[in-house]
Amino acid sequence: MDFTDKVVVITGASGNLGGALVHAFGQAGARLALLDRHAEALAQQFPELAGKPDRLLIRAADLTQVDDVETAVTEIADHFGRIDVLAHTVGGFRAGTPLHETPLATLDFMLNLNARTVFITNQAVIPHMLRQGSGKIINLAARAGLQGQPNLAAYSASKAAVIRLTESAAAELKQSGINVNCVLPGTIDTPQNREAVPDADFSRWVKPESLADVILFLASDAARDIHGAAVPVYGRS
Repeated sequence: MDFTDKVVVITGASGNLGGALVHAFGQAGARLALLDRHAEALAQQFPELAGKPDRLLIRAADLTQVDDVETAVTEIADHFGRIDVLAHTVGGFRAGTPLHETPLATLDFMLNLNARTVFITNQAVIPHMLRQGSGKIINLAARAGLQGQPNLAAYSASKAAVIRLTESAAAELKQSGINVNCVLPGTIDTPQNREAVPDADFSRWVKPESLADVILFLASDAARDIHGAAVPVYGRS
């Protein structure tokens, strides 16, 4: 897949999936805009791209805050002249208690981190894509968003919201040359997940690089007729 000179916005670029996307899109020739709450370390994390303002732009932003995101997205559009792809990887996981024992703060945290950030980043990017008449948006949902499971109420609800937001945006934008889809990973093979479940069979989990490949496909012209999909990427988990 060739993304030569395509402008790709990656949120959560310092994370495991975000980092895999930076490398994959970078190798495919993209011009990258990285949004992250911890942006100060990104230049050191990706030395092969640092020092190339025509290829890389890094901006700090709290993606739960509208003003932060709108300011960063405007700067990106002004710097590169367009936005072709939004790959939104920000998200998190809290679970382990039944609904009646789950603090309301956990629900608020999950909805803010997983759903609110999707709403805000999509909302900021869409007007730029509408003006140019094209664009690809890929959001990060999860398998748990398809069906509620014990002790996952807050997390499942937040990821279900991501799927519904994706479907709604896709229905609104598919006549305007914009594709909006999401991916549903199973357990991602990260150091954090290995530490949390040390006895698991890690070979069954989804590698960040594998998930990145699926996201690149959805961002490519090959996915031009895919709108509102929730693509399962479960590995063998």
